[in-house]
Amino acid sequence: MKLVYPAVFSQNENTGFTITFPDLPGAVTSGNDIAEAIEMAIDCASGWVLDELEDGKIIPKPTPLNEIILDDEKNFVNLIVVDLDTYAEKYGNKAVRKNCTIPAWLNTISEKENINYSSVLQEALIKKLKLN
Repeated sequence: MKLVYPAVFSQNENTGFTITFPDLPGAVTSGNDIAEAIEMAIDCASGWVLDELEDGKIIPKPTPLNEIILDDEKNFVNLIVVDLDTYAEKYGNKAVRKNCTIPAWLNTISEKENINYSSVLQEALIKKLKLN
């Protein structure tokens, strides 16, 4: 699942940037130059969204760009892409146990084929929910 959030970049007095997110309360990061700032913004937003989802919370919708008001003419808005699947694969660590029931004959065949039930269920849910 890919999400896009606006990030507000504020240039620091000497060098570098501080980045905040209008839609992600408390998410703040910084970078010494624009490339590092963008990289840090992606990591910060990704971590914030993953934490919310792992805690069972609903993630906010992004604010339209034309509704973001900047308090300083030096500030600017940049869109940040959150690739949640990639980030969660690398950093996600919370799992939820779900029990399900399947026919005995299907279980027998699946076990003979060494099917990983968790992987199959995850793939099916992602496809069903159109998250990829």
